[in-house]
Amino acid sequence: MRSSRDLGRRYHQNFLYHPLISGSMPAIDVVRGTGLKQGESTPGILREKAFESNNILVSRTRLDRGAVSGWHHHGTHDLYGFLVSGQLRLEYGPNGTEAAAVGRGDFFHIPPGLVHRDVNADRAQGLVVVGILVGSGVPVVNVEGT
Repeated sequence: MRSSRDLGRRYHQNFLYHPLISGSMPAIDVVRGTGLKQGESTPGILREKAFESNNILVSRTRLDRGAVSGWHHHGTHDLYGFLVSGQLRLEYGPNGTEAAAVGRGDFFHIPPGLVHRDVNADRAQGLVVVGILVGSGVPVVNVEGT
């Protein structure tokens, strides 16, 4: 017997799911690493989009060996990131006087409007970040200097 808690839910092949307006079971979207779309450009950074909606952008960011990006910020977006590989230094503040070191497996957050640049000081290995931008408006604003 189903409880009152189960009202409004549907069962499909012995699995519970919440109904959608269409009444059909939802599917899981998968974007292959080879199927990403070109993202916004900042000198020194390759951004590729996996998912994008009105207020969320999920992307993969790559920096080559020894790369230093241009100065930029993410407008009104919060950026949440996870470093998949490599070592990342995020420089910010006047003339880049402040820095956050991010290691493989670390998570980080960049608040809206913080001008920064991405640095891969490793001359032997590139780096890969998975980023989630949350907010609206332009996702990347390139700026001159700090």
